[in-house]
Amino acid sequence: MAMRLDAPAIAGIAANTRKPWYRVLYVQVLIAIVLGAVVGIVWPEFATTAGVKALGDGFIKLIKMVIAPVIFCTVSTGIAHIQDARKVGRVGVKALLYFEVVSTFALVIGLVIGNIVQPGAGFGAHPDAAAVAKYADPAAHKSTVDFLLDIIPDSVVGAFARGDILQVLLFSILMGFAMMAMGEKSASLRKLIDDVAGAVFGVIGIVMKAAPFGAFGAMAYTVGKYGPSVLGSLFGLIATFYFASAFFIVVVLGTIARLTGFSIFRFLIYIKDELLIVLGTSSSESALPQLMAKLEKLGCSRSVVGLVVPTGYSFNLDGTNIYMTLATLFIAQALGIHLDLMQQLVIVGVAMLTSKGASGVTGAGFITLAATLVAVDPRLVPGMAIVFSIDKFMSENRALTNIIGNGVATVVVSAWEGELDRDKLNAGLRGESHDEVVLRQAELEELPAD
Repeated sequence: MAMRLDAPAIAGIAANTRKPWYRVLYVQVLIAIVLGAVVGIVWPEFATTAGVKALGDGFIKLIKMVIAPVIFCTVSTGIAHIQDARKVGRVGVKALLYFEVVSTFALVIGLVIGNIVQPGAGFGAHPDAAAVAKYADPAAHKSTVDFLLDIIPDSVVGAFARGDILQVLLFSILMGFAMMAMGEKSASLRKLIDDVAGAVFGVIGIVMKAAPFGAFGAMAYTVGKYGPSVLGSLFGLIATFYFASAFFIVVVLGTIARLTGFSIFRFLIYIKDELLIVLGTSSSESALPQLMAKLEKLGCSRSVVGLVVPTGYSFNLDGTNIYMTLATLFIAQALGIHLDLMQQLVIVGVAMLTSKGASGVTGAGFITLAATLVAVDPRLVPGMAIVFSIDKFMSENRALTNIIGNGVATVVVSAWEGELDRDKLNAGLRGESHDEVVLRQAELEELPAD
């Protein structure tokens, strides 16, 4: 029998689903970012103090504290709940195939726009190689074999202690398959891990209340340290990078989203909280746990979310890919080093490899750029000093593009796998809460048949 809801009850439920504007997280974070920028400009001495910097650093550390447990719980139980082991491999193959195709688009877009705009032409730079030695030297000795071996942790405890995403992911996958093989014997263990996951997400809910303070501290310190004038000298590169990223999001990801059956703009509105957190902290990892929870609410299956999102943070870095090809061309143009078509194609191939494993932590894209430059042409490495001072501003855009790309990838793979709840997807993108969806369904059940 359908539940009967009167008008006062309907109004009460609708009212409870609306928060006052000042209690909405993205509004709080947005206000904090603006205040941080103002403080950085007006009181740079105060903004660059250790206390202000600690606000941003502390928030990122709080988030990183729970990333390893979230990945372990979601991936291991996500696999364990799947009855068919072939499905895990199928989802993994589909995700990696998607990552490689979209990453290639990102690399090519950075290359094409860099050639058209030529932001580094006429720069006439003479950089100091010592400024980037600490980044270039480690990157020069990082081979593909070393990267693959680094995925295997020396110890499981060490992987969790360091928060190494790929190492934790490997152990989580193995644990998931082990519980799957145990069958019903692992039921109590699966339930325990599910309960732990619920508690961890509860911790995340508490931590996220500090997001406005973290965003304020990070933005104030950045603007106070570098000053607004630093943007002027290299505004061309920054503007070109932001344009290339926007073009990639709207055209490439927008087309993919449309083919999947949703709007990229509605999706961006749906994850606005996460985007503002990333903007304030310059780290896509700061929003990883909350993004996973939101994608599940959007109708993506838990198993797909648990597999695609953590993997995407190491293998689907669209913003980093655009940055690497564009920055490499900028440095070559600034140094007056001509790169022919074959050398530029080498950049795409090398960047495709060096971008794998770069985490969402601030500065990781800069270190990855060092590895790319060393492999393409060592003469380009000193040119990293040109972009060193503005990497913080580039990092914000890298992180934003990365998190958007991983969110879209998860929805696409869920739809590809046939595990996307279209009703939840449409309701979520319309901005309806769970209570509102239940309410609307109840009202429809009460309508008399014609």
